[in-house]
Amino acid sequence: MGKKVIFLILGILVIDQLVKVWIKTTMYPHETVGIIDGFFQLYYIENRGMAFGTTLGAGAGPKYALSIFRLIAIIAIAYYLVKNLKDKNTHRGLIIAMALIFAGATGNLIDGMFYDYIFDIDPNVAWNWAIDSNENFVIDEFGNPTLRPNGFLLGSVVDMFQFTVKWPSWMPFKLAGKEVFGAIWNVADVSISTGVGLIILRYRTYFRKPEPVAENTDQSADLKTDTSSEN
Repeated sequence: MGKKVIFLILGILVIDQLVKVWIKTTMYPHETVGIIDGFFQLYYIENRGMAFGTTLGAGAGPKYALSIFRLIAIIAIAYYLVKNLKDKNTHRGLIIAMALIFAGATGNLIDGMFYDYIFDIDPNVAWNWAIDSNENFVIDEFGNPTLRPNGFLLGSVVDMFQFTVKWPSWMPFKLAGKEVFGAIWNVADVSISTGVGLIILRYRTYFRKPEPVAENTDQSADLKTDTSSEN
């Protein structure tokens, strides 16, 4: 099981990074490529925060905090995964789910750790501009936007997949015409979501305690026989 888990993790990491590198080297920022009309497209964007662009704040400090949090979480997941691999009573589904989460989290962390060194930081793209505590772009004395902090653990995550399905016109609550799921995501996000989804859906199965081993029936039968003969 251990080798299969390693191959699964490596496979996801390779696919995730190949797609991201391909997107960064072949598409322009905010470029879209239709895959299934009205349903699915590629849309190149970079995310400096967490899911849905959520950040811990502006500047290098919050970005370091987010990246370090991710790193600590990955180490904890790795420890838990190895621990369960050694436990023969652990459900295989749980191990696969944890491997998916580990691979996805690691894939996104790789972007933040190394992409600022591998790729040039385009000063003409808004996601590379520094922002202040009020979420406004930082402007220098010449009126030009300032580049965001960059370097180890400060890179942005590359996203590219987007559903373009929209709610029909008869939907209530001002949903009509809006995208059903407007978030933009990547292979690593799919891996994390799948792993978390498996754990939620099969929680009782994965964490069910092993049934107690029944006593030896032969010994029980012998004891009954001995008791009967004494009587």
